[in-house]
Parts: sequence; C-alpha cells; structure tokens
Amino acid sequence: MKKPLIFIFGLLFSITTFAQNDTPLQAEDAAYISSIEDTLSLLAFATINDSLEDNRFGATRELARKLVQALKKPHSFHYPFDRLSQYVSIQYPQDSTFRIFTWQLFVNDNEYRYYGAIQMNQPELKLFGLIDRSFSLDGNLEKVVTTPDKWYGALYYNIKETQTPNGSYYLLFGYDHTEFFRQRKLVEVLAFQNGEPQFGAPVFVDPKTNKTKNRLMIEYSTATSAGLRYDEIQEIIIFDHLITMNGQYGEGPTNFPDGSYEGYQEQGGIWYHIEKVYDVISDEPPRPYPVLDRDETIKKGKNNKN
Repeated sequence: MKKPLIFIFGLLFSITTFAQNDTPLQAEDAAYISSIEDTLSLLAFATINDSLEDNRFGATRELARKLVQALKKPHSFHYPFDRLSQYVSIQYPQDSTFRIFTWQLFVNDNEYRYYGAIQMNQPELKLFGLIDRSFSLDGNLEKVVTTPDKWYGALYYNIKETQTPNGSYYLLFGYDHTEFFRQRKLVEVLAFQNGEPQFGAPVFVDPKTNKTKNRLMIEYSTATSAGLRYDEIQEIIIFDHLITMNGQYGEGPTNFPDGSYEGYQEQGGIWYHIEKVYDVISDEPPRPYPVLDRDETIKKGKNNKN
C-alpha cells in the first residue's frame, strides 16, 4: 500500500503566480533554465535508478524544488526541457493551454509513487502541484472526483482534447505500477472549473451498469503488457480485452490480454463502449507469463521467494 510523504514538494501544490510581461522568453532566462536542466535530468534519473531508497527520496525532493526554481522565470512555458523529457513526461494538449509534468519514484519492489505539476500557458505563470494520494482514495476508483492535492498519481503518456457544446475537457492517458504483481493503465479526465483543475468527470458509459463513470482503468499482471491508447484514424479509444487467469508466481488470479480489443467512441462529449473493436484475435493463446521470463522484475520476485 502506498504511504503518504510530506516534504518540500508541497511547494508545487501552492498556486504560484509571478508577474510577467508580454515579451517571449528572454535569452538570459533561457540560459538560466538550461543551466538548471542538467541537474534536473540527473535528479530525475536518480529517482528511479539510485540503489538507495533515501537517495531516491532525496532526489525527488530536490527535483521538485529545482523545477519550481526554473519555472519562476518569466515565460518559462516556452522552454521545452528537451533533456529533462528523457526522464520526466511532459505532455501538451492540442490547444497548448497548459502542459503537465509527471514522473515516477521507485520506492521499493511493491511501491511506486508519482509526482507532477500543471503549468498554465498564460502571461502570469500559474502552477498547480499534483500530490499523489491514490493510497488513501476510498471506494470505486472509477467513480471518485479529485483535486490536485488528492490526485490519483500516474505517469501520463498522452493527452487528447475533447470538445463539447459546454466546453472542452482533456483525456490523460497514464500508467501506474500499482504493486509488485499488478499494474494499471488509465484514462483520466481533466477539466478546469473556474480556472482550477479537477480530475474525474462522468463521461464514460459503463457497459455493465449503463451508468457513467469518471475515469477508465484497466488492471493487469506485471508479467505481461496491455495497451490503452487513442486511435487517431478510427477516432476511438482502444485497449486490450483482459481475462482472469492464475499467475505463475503465486500472486493468485490476475488479468491478462486474450488477443482481442475493446474500446470507447465519443458522441456529444460522452464515450460509449465498443464491445469488440477488431474481428481478428491472436493466433496464439494467452500466456500466463512472458516467454523466456523476459520480465526481470518478476524474475527477481521469484528468486526472492526461494
């Protein structure tokens, strides 16, 4: 189970506003941010790869502080952070009204934690820090509505804007390494209410209940992979259909792709379920574990049990 952590990252949660003018990012400010970016990249790398847990936590604290320091420069939204983006996901919606930073902290073999911030694209810099509280969210996770200080933490890898007669909202495609044997992918719904970000909105129709849910989530074994993406050509969300099987390493029933796909299609701002996207399924039967034990994490867990 994920545990709370209180530290300087709270700086990111506060909405920080700085006076700016209408000029683009100045060369001297870009050079200043660039000088910090190398340090940010090293810190981001250490949050996952350093062998000591204390060092990983320390790197995350410093990464949060240094990121705030860099973003204080006027018009920092126009700085691309190309080197940092090798380790921190930086996603922009199609309308470029904001960008969202997310990254992953490796705590231990059974726990990952996520951090992030939303930077608005406007003359006065506005920053919303995202505080992972997924460990404390109660009830059906597909039903809850959250705020930046009670965020369901994830590493976002794509954004899709959806326009409706009542305004726009954004679908955030994300990944969450939930625990040692299980992982999730999700489609989070981000909307801005009076300028404030809110996560979760009733836009997905649940095929089992015919009621709406606030986000889409799939959970599957870490011994396999499952896709969840937006298909630009078909204009639908596509994801692997999962079936429940017993895992190889004593983890009990977990979900695995069976080679077929389902999806969601948007109509009037609401996403309706498609039971079967393709009529073709895989020639191979589903495998309860990867060929040749290719998942090193699972192999390590197996060895630890001996």
